[in-house]
Amino acid sequence: MRLYSLIITLAISNILFASEPILLTGQNLQIEEVVRAMNDPVQVKIDPSAWERVRRSHALLLQAAREDHPIYGLNRGVGLNKDRTIFQGDTIDPEAREASERFNRNLLYSHSASVEPELSKKIIFPVMLIRLNTLLQGKAGVDPDVITLLAAFINHHIQPAVPSRGSLGEADITILAHIGLAMIGEGEVIFEGRRMPSREALKRVGLQPLVPFGKDGLSILSSNAYSAAMGTILIHHIEKLIDRAEDTFALSLEALNGNVAPFLSDVQILRPYKGQMASAEKIRQALAGSYLWDRSQERALQDPLSFRSASQVHGAVRDLLHSIKAKICIQINRSDDNPAVVLDAVPSADAKEQERAFYVKGIPGAVFPTANFEPINWVIDYEALAIALSHLSHLSTQRMVKLVDERFTKLSRFLSADPQTLAFATIQKTFISLDTEIRTLSSPHSMDYFPVAGDIEDHATNAPLILHRLCSIVSNLNYIFGMELMHAAQAMDLRKQKNPSLRMGHKTKALFEAYRKQISFLKKDRPLTEDIHKSYQFYLSI
Repeated sequence: MRLYSLIITLAISNILFASEPILLTGQNLQIEEVVRAMNDPVQVKIDPSAWERVRRSHALLLQAAREDHPIYGLNRGVGLNKDRTIFQGDTIDPEAREASERFNRNLLYSHSASVEPELSKKIIFPVMLIRLNTLLQGKAGVDPDVITLLAAFINHHIQPAVPSRGSLGEADITILAHIGLAMIGEGEVIFEGRRMPSREALKRVGLQPLVPFGKDGLSILSSNAYSAAMGTILIHHIEKLIDRAEDTFALSLEALNGNVAPFLSDVQILRPYKGQMASAEKIRQALAGSYLWDRSQERALQDPLSFRSASQVHGAVRDLLHSIKAKICIQINRSDDNPAVVLDAVPSADAKEQERAFYVKGIPGAVFPTANFEPINWVIDYEALAIALSHLSHLSTQRMVKLVDERFTKLSRFLSADPQTLAFATIQKTFISLDTEIRTLSSPHSMDYFPVAGDIEDHATNAPLILHRLCSIVSNLNYIFGMELMHAAQAMDLRKQKNPSLRMGHKTKALFEAYRKQISFLKKDRPLTEDIHKSYQFYLSI
């Protein structure tokens, strides 16, 4: 359940609902708009040009059927059943129409095969938003009624009951099929604050259930929209995490009486990685006005690597985020459909016989088999991000170990206020335990799969599993950095007791003072569990 509690907790106070509807074109959906969809409610409008693409794409698909093109998920089965004919000829023919509708309904039934926990509304509406947007690319060939109803689910805030586990990460078919169930008036939804049959909710808002035919069923369920929604929301949260982490690190550097040399611009330019340079600049800004810019005989020539390497490790996270953002923007604004309906495509003059077989004669365009549901390009970046965050965690825990060691700080052991106080003598076990969890969670999983569907589907990415684990990593990191704040603030209090005129950086001082309004100086031993929780909550709020 960590994914959903993380999303709900971090959404509070970070995102304000904007009353303007999101205009969907199929091509310009922004990460910020997906994050907005976590809020209750969000409204969407569909660009007229997108409507036209959907209409034309559907017409092209039906023309391909009239010309008896064998098309996966339309007039042929799916998976190992791709060798089975659903119907032949025109879908308008009553017999073909009946066969198509039966196939589509059975497809949604058979693919509704996932397990709990159910998706929170904080994730299901971003999922539907992304799938709606990618359908507007006009590559799926769906009936326009699919678009109308999916948009209505979002605008009326009808939340399909969708279990979250069961996807191998090659399109989230066993997850998204439950959205299709709700659209055809089956399954359950949460509407107006209570759980009810989908058909009842549709009736309340004056909507008729969808009667899927053609390629509607496959198009609803065959997408990575669930994984893409999780990934998009994680980008938002990790960007905020890394910003907070750099301010926290700057306070820890002050607490150590550390050396600013590794973060100087003249040092950074020697290895001009963009993320590293951005991190170093943020650290310098946080420390503007600090006593660390004055000479000190007590200051070490070189600090432990957990301090010295901060901009490099933080920068690695920033560089990965930059890469992932570009790739996830492609994912949420392009089609991952198989097959793909391509408007206005015409074969080249030298096209071979096999190529020409995919082009439709009656209407310019083609229907191509694809593997565009393959998300490996961005999934492995999220795996790399998990590893980078594990390094971030390890640096934070090692800094806390150094901050309670008088050899490094020249302060009291375990940052105790007096010899009778144990202070932070035991808390190390907690943050080291969380760091160990993170190292385990950051192990790569995209290579761990088993062939399914009669050995046809013999590759997978485990995208949802990777993203679920990444959510747990982020949750643990927020606790760890909250505990680093506990240590840094305690050390600064002790330094200020020795030197009341000690200057802090402009941002670190503001962070320190805001923190102290919530969590007081540890003058005498007290249970630390509440302080850890308060520090975690404070950390999420900054």
